[in-house]
Amino acid sequence: MSIVSSPVNQTVPQHIAIIMDGNRRWAKKMGMPAAVGHASGARQVRSIVQACADRGVRYLTLFAFSTENWQRPQDEVSSLMALLALYLKKEVNDMNAKGVRLKVVGNTSGFDAKIQELIRNAQDKTAHNDAITLTVAANYGGRWDVVQAVKAWQAAHPGQPVETMDEAALSAHLDTAYAPDPDLLIRTGGESRISNFMLWQLAYTELFFTDALWPNFTADVLDQAIAWYGSRDRRFGGSGAESTPNA
Repeated sequence: MSIVSSPVNQTVPQHIAIIMDGNRRWAKKMGMPAAVGHASGARQVRSIVQACADRGVRYLTLFAFSTENWQRPQDEVSSLMALLALYLKKEVNDMNAKGVRLKVVGNTSGFDAKIQELIRNAQDKTAHNDAITLTVAANYGGRWDVVQAVKAWQAAHPGQPVETMDEAALSAHLDTAYAPDPDLLIRTGGESRISNFMLWQLAYTELFFTDALWPNFTADVLDQAIAWYGSRDRRFGGSGAESTPNA
C-alpha cells in the first residue's frame, strides 16, 4: 500500500469501517498469549474513536467478532467474550460523556444473557448521542446479514413474491440500515481481503490495507488512510467525481 503524505483535498469520509486484524500476531511478537493482544487491541479502540470524531467522521464501524471466530480455540473465545463484556461495562460511561452513540450489529442472540443485557443497556444509555456513531460488529458476517435482511423483508411483506423486492427494500433491513454505506474500509495487519464483512455495504467502498497490526494502529496511520481516501476519484461506475452509487 503506497502512503500519501497529505490529502489532495480535505475530503473526510463520513463512514469508516475497520477490520481490526493483528492482535494475535502482535501478542506473539511480544511473547505473550493471544488474550493479551486482544486486550491491547481493545484499549486502542477508545483513541481511534476519539480521533475519528475529532476529524469529523460521523460513523465508525469496527469488526470485533465474526461468525467464523467461534471456531477459534475455546480459551481464546472465552477470553474474547470476557473482553467484550468488560468493554461494554467499562467504556459506556466514557462514550456517553463524549457523545458517542453505540450500536452493536450481528446475531447477538448467540451471546449469553449477560452480554445481551450489557448490549441493550449500552445502546439505550447512548441512544441520544450524536457526536459519532460507533458500531461494533459482533457475531457478525456479511452473508448472514444479507440472509437475515431477506428474511426480515419477507416477514414485513407476508405473501408478497420476492420479485417485488429491490435493492433499496433489502438495504432497509440490513443490520446497519441506520448508517450510510462505508466510504472507506481500513484493514490492519497486512492482509488484503474483506473476510465476510459488510459484503453488501462495501460495494463502492474504497479499500485501504496497512501492515500496521491493530494494537499499533495510531491516529497517524488513520490520517494516512484518510489522506489516501482524499486522493481517490470515486466514480461509482460512472465517468467522474460527480457520479453517485448505482448510477
